[in-house]
Amino acid sequence: MSRYIATRAMRGAHALVTEAELMLQKALAEKGPDTPVAFPNTAYYLPVIYGMTGIEVTKLGHLKPVLEHARSLLHPLPASKHWTPYLGETLDSGMATLLAAEAIEAIRFVYKLEPQRIPGFRLAGGTQYTPEQLGGEADGHLNGPIDDIQLRSWGIQLVDGRMPGFAAVIGCAKSNEVAVKIVRELQRRNILVFLSGNVNGRSILHQLMEEGVELGYDTYTVPFGLDTISAIYALGFATRSALTFGGLKGGMARDILLYNKDRVFAFVLALGEVDDLKYAAAAGAINFGFPVIADTVIPEILPTGITPYEHVISMPWNEIPGKDDMEKAERLVQKCIEVRGVKVRVTEVPIPVPYGSAFEGEVVRKADMRVEFGGKHSRAFEYLRMVDLDQVEDGKIEVIGPSFDDVPVGGAMDLGILVEVAGRKMQQDFEPVLERQIHYFINGASGVQHIGQRDITWIRISKVAAEKGFTLRHFGDILHARFHADFGAIVDKVQVKIITDPALHAEWLEKARAAYAYRNQRLADLTDEAVDEFYSCTLCQSFAPNHVCVVTPQRLGLCGAYNWLDCKASYEINPTGPNQPIKKGRMIDPVKGYWEGPNAFVEQASHGTVHEVAMYSITENPMTACGCFECIVMVIPEANGVMVVSREDPSMTPAGMTFSTLAGIAGGGLQTPGVMGVGKYFLTSPKFLSADGGFKRVVWMSSFLKQTMAEELKAVAEREGDPDLINKIADETICTDVEGLLAWMEKVGHPALTMDPMF
Repeated sequence: MSRYIATRAMRGAHALVTEAELMLQKALAEKGPDTPVAFPNTAYYLPVIYGMTGIEVTKLGHLKPVLEHARSLLHPLPASKHWTPYLGETLDSGMATLLAAEAIEAIRFVYKLEPQRIPGFRLAGGTQYTPEQLGGEADGHLNGPIDDIQLRSWGIQLVDGRMPGFAAVIGCAKSNEVAVKIVRELQRRNILVFLSGNVNGRSILHQLMEEGVELGYDTYTVPFGLDTISAIYALGFATRSALTFGGLKGGMARDILLYNKDRVFAFVLALGEVDDLKYAAAAGAINFGFPVIADTVIPEILPTGITPYEHVISMPWNEIPGKDDMEKAERLVQKCIEVRGVKVRVTEVPIPVPYGSAFEGEVVRKADMRVEFGGKHSRAFEYLRMVDLDQVEDGKIEVIGPSFDDVPVGGAMDLGILVEVAGRKMQQDFEPVLERQIHYFINGASGVQHIGQRDITWIRISKVAAEKGFTLRHFGDILHARFHADFGAIVDKVQVKIITDPALHAEWLEKARAAYAYRNQRLADLTDEAVDEFYSCTLCQSFAPNHVCVVTPQRLGLCGAYNWLDCKASYEINPTGPNQPIKKGRMIDPVKGYWEGPNAFVEQASHGTVHEVAMYSITENPMTACGCFECIVMVIPEANGVMVVSREDPSMTPAGMTFSTLAGIAGGGLQTPGVMGVGKYFLTSPKFLSADGGFKRVVWMSSFLKQTMAEELKAVAEREGDPDLINKIADETICTDVEGLLAWMEKVGHPALTMDPMF
């Protein structure tokens, strides 16, 4: 290993630890040791510090032993006569850098509670900027730590491969055009992008903002900050992934680092000059198994060991193969992917706007909208059906009716998307599985927003996309390309009709609704007792190695994305995939839901950590969770019932914890009686907590669920024989503590008060 790298990294670590100590000394004097310290909307305290040391930092005074530990990791700068090519001292310096960086960011949050700045300090790695200085609005472009709701929202995409990893991009690109190209190439490969740092005061954030590139959660391109130490949030994200999905605990440093090396496919792309602090931060990233690739001349560390492949790669811009800067940028990104071993699948779709999963969830606001389909002012639907091979002309795309050219800017029109597929292995059972993919496929287009499904689809096309030439026909181009790419094993032919003609739209909407009703009834009539086998879902084991879902006709997967029919279809599409049939075998307990088959499968698939699963109980051997659950159900003993917390709900709960904190108890493949993660529609199943008293045990529920599932919950209340039951269930607008909950239950006469004790 180069002594140059060791010297620069150690020097940067010494400087940052010293800076953190001075900042803490000043903060303690001005604020006091009992001043609260936390990153907003995140669990696991300060995550890197907690993960690496086990120290639960909640007050300023708790940072003192952290920095003492960071100081102990520092080594003297290597002398020419005594230095040996040993990576360990550099890695120690990198870890000290990460601890100091997170401490500094925590102190900065303390001071952000007040309008004044910390005087007399210039953070290493660059100038401090406010959002206004960046040219942004008050709510800004600087993100700070990823909140826990977003972490779990991205979780399912990380584990099922749609989002294969993340890139921490630090510094400033050769030009604005190169900056945009690098980000677009990463997005095209569906890689999550974290941005930070600067070179001589200029950052890739400035470059992207000047070119009008949208930054934020919606575009999977997250700006952390303009200084190098803000890259700590990327490593905090990685640490929280291990804690959330891997079932690991604070202080399990080695396990957390190995988890990231083996399961979180990330890398650092350093753009522009690399200073001491960047060397030190890079050494910290290498601890996690994340390689560093630079576009400047720096010494390389080619032997493998800590990272799966090379540790540090130098690709000086003038030596990158390529005819022009755009091609060089593409080659640079490809090298990053090769060095980290990221498994990506790039789907080329013939449309005039960028395309990739990075654009899923992109919001097209009304001011930026060219036209919308569905929503308040029109009706849009999507319907996929199987037809005979001779009825499909592969690649045929028809737009039947007028285009949106004559619709005023910001206007609306009706739209129907009819996809007809044929294949020798295609089955009618696969129709809803494939139809649901339309949402993901269309959402991949930049400048296109897709929400909902079936006959409540809502699509918007932005002005920018329309100006680039995006038309209605391109919906067909997307669907034809993606169905062949993703479902080629069962789909031989695909044709698409885009329907805007009023008469034909009404005709096909009626046909589609009849098909929806048939599908719903088919699943509604299916019970756990009526089938001989359930299905597994081990999709999330890439992040939670010991977790396994057991999906039954009356209990869908905890992420809400897979029901029994979906798993059945998935198994037929991919017999070696994550959804495997589980023979029920001998029934052990019909009330709690024990069978020999599921118990044996869970024990094997969880690597011996879980021995039994009660499908219908929360109090005894509940099913495990990974972290991607839609809701958390938790027993409130004082109320003789349970609360249900939605992942969209950031408020306090009667358990004294928010969703983010509760997730650490419910996730990670752990089996915790009294707590479990569920898909929200499991709440409507007759099997929901049926061994413990059923839906009448629900005493508190996030108002979000009450509002978005109003009709479904009303039907459940009527089924339970208490039509007013939902009004008797408290939410965060009524109370957020046990005392208030008990008072409310007494006031409304909640049935849980007279039920048998849960335990």
